[in-house]
Amino acid sequence: MKKKFIKVLSSTIVAATLLGPNVGFAERGPNPTGGTNLSIEAFLNYDELVKKLNKLEQVSKGKVKVEVAGQTNQGRSIHKVTVGHGKKVVLIQSEIHGNEKTGTVALLNILENLGKSNSPDVKKMLDELTIVAIPMMNVDGSELDRRGNEMTWSEVVGKFPQLSNAKPTWNYYTTPRSGDGYASKPGFDVNRDFNPNLNYVPQPQDFPGASEKPGWFITPESQTVRDIYKGLKSKFGKVDVFIDLHHQGFPYIEGTDDRVTMSISGKFVNDPSTPAGAKYKEYADNFKYDFSRQLTLTAYNALQTKGNSVFTNISLYDQTVDLPGTALGAFALNGSGTVLFEVSGQTQNFGQKQKGQLVKTVETGLMGIISGVTDGSVHTLNPTDYEKIPKSSSKPGI
Repeated sequence: MKKKFIKVLSSTIVAATLLGPNVGFAERGPNPTGGTNLSIEAFLNYDELVKKLNKLEQVSKGKVKVEVAGQTNQGRSIHKVTVGHGKKVVLIQSEIHGNEKTGTVALLNILENLGKSNSPDVKKMLDELTIVAIPMMNVDGSELDRRGNEMTWSEVVGKFPQLSNAKPTWNYYTTPRSGDGYASKPGFDVNRDFNPNLNYVPQPQDFPGASEKPGWFITPESQTVRDIYKGLKSKFGKVDVFIDLHHQGFPYIEGTDDRVTMSISGKFVNDPSTPAGAKYKEYADNFKYDFSRQLTLTAYNALQTKGNSVFTNISLYDQTVDLPGTALGAFALNGSGTVLFEVSGQTQNFGQKQKGQLVKTVETGLMGIISGVTDGSVHTLNPTDYEKIPKSSSKPGI
């Protein structure tokens, strides 16, 4: 495969150095397990996460701060982890979908490195940045190893009585989805429960909604992330960067038979300055699409420094989306540079080696962004080079 390379800056080399040696990835094609679900024991469950976070806070000697930011619908704690004391704020979230676990491991690896390292590069990062991580946002979904949380519509109405005559939201799962148990334990796709109006209160006329419309902040999980975001904006004046870590299907690099390792994107809603985005005109002054594209390029460049490997099979995620009900869409409209990571496959689709490679891919991209924001080199990138990132296709060779 012949690739287009975009100018790589020194910050991406620093990130690659911090993350260690390169690894390869050869598997291609559709679901590599042929539909068979493999063990997810390589990933952390909730209890293991809590133990790891507590230990990390102790061994970092105060550099890493762990707090309970809120509770899931089932009463489990949602943790917020902070490292650094700079003026630039980077908020990173993993497992808003509970069966998308690679980002959680990658985040913890990065937090551990930043908390333990005394290198000049890390010291510079912590002086320049305040990094806030939500390593397992949808804890109830994670424990069930499924996309949605665990919450009934009656529980929503109990918290918001004004919705007693409203229809349940379009993203409310009540029927079996690949054995995920929604028939007995209904739940919501939490990543459609955000609203650009961070003070929005659910109103019955806004239900049941639709994929392309804003969400409602009806789940305690989305409310917790919203409150973390608002708290950071209140303290720092802004949240410079928001990154959301996900999984996807099994696309190919467009025009090749190379399977995508990870898709990335800086676009989630239509630009308010364009006719298509006119409905968002009240947010136009804060919208930073160019910065989102520069951040995405920084991640891409960091991955390309790895040479001919899994890390170069990076594609641009679907650019036709307009999703104000996602965390990425809502926070983009509120002035943050936003980036999506979508590694290929779900956590059940890969063996131990492939899982490790995907985790390292996420780490490399994240560290590229962290380094680029730290030294300011992200701002020297040409946003239009974003369009040169290879696109993806659902079929090989197309």
